[in-house]
Amino acid sequence: MTPMLLSKIKSIITHVAQQFKLFDETPKEGRPRKINNIDALSLALYKQASTRATKKSVYEDFKDVLNCSYKTLVVWMNKVAEVSLRLLYLIMQIGKRNQHLVKYTDSTDIPVCLTKNMDSHQTMKGLADIGHSTKGWYYGLKMTITRDHDGRLLNVKFTSPKTNDRNIFREINKDIGGIIVADAGYVSKKLEKDMNIEGKRWILIRAYKSMKKLATEWQLKLYAGRFRIEFDFRDMKLFHGLITSLPRSVDGYLANYLHTLVSFVIA
Repeated sequence: MTPMLLSKIKSIITHVAQQFKLFDETPKEGRPRKINNIDALSLALYKQASTRATKKSVYEDFKDVLNCSYKTLVVWMNKVAEVSLRLLYLIMQIGKRNQHLVKYTDSTDIPVCLTKNMDSHQTMKGLADIGHSTKGWYYGLKMTITRDHDGRLLNVKFTSPKTNDRNIFREINKDIGGIIVADAGYVSKKLEKDMNIEGKRWILIRAYKSMKKLATEWQLKLYAGRFRIEFDFRDMKLFHGLITSLPRSVDGYLANYLHTLVSFVIA
């Protein structure tokens, strides 16, 4: 199963890299690299899709065939995060061209360490902050995404947990049309007024229970569809390694998040 999964991922990456020229694999002068971009990215995505907790476990899986040290593998798995970013942008642009009429926007917590350790946590200091989710207090980041009814990822943004959700909503949906559904955390008459464009975009935000706002049957069906985005967050965390406290650098954390998103979309 392990080699088959890696082979599948590598086949996809090779095809996409050639079709869209994601990177230049032309041999450069000087000492040849021990691992190329396609292999490094494939192994990085394999780590996320196979739920391997560490890069060390990936190295152990393939050390007999890898022509590099563990340290070299780690460096290049982090370095190709730039390629994952380009690939993710490409995926979202294609998604926008083929988007379903109905979209969903929501955010989720991304802890970087246990709350009891936040005072001593140094790696993400300056980026991470204390925040609150439905599960309680956490120290980390907030990830907001917009996806359509069919599962296409259309936009994503990482922010401090304290960043206003409505401001994030405006930014990631500014070039997205159709019906955009959000939960009660985004309630704002001004947001709806500013974002609604007659004939092009309609913002549908679920009202608080205390607001006693009446909703039609079809509106309730649209609200009910929000479980899809909640399942996306669950799958990213449980099956694609979104949450981690192991990286020893900011690059390591950001690489993990980017590889998770690409792995989730293609694997």
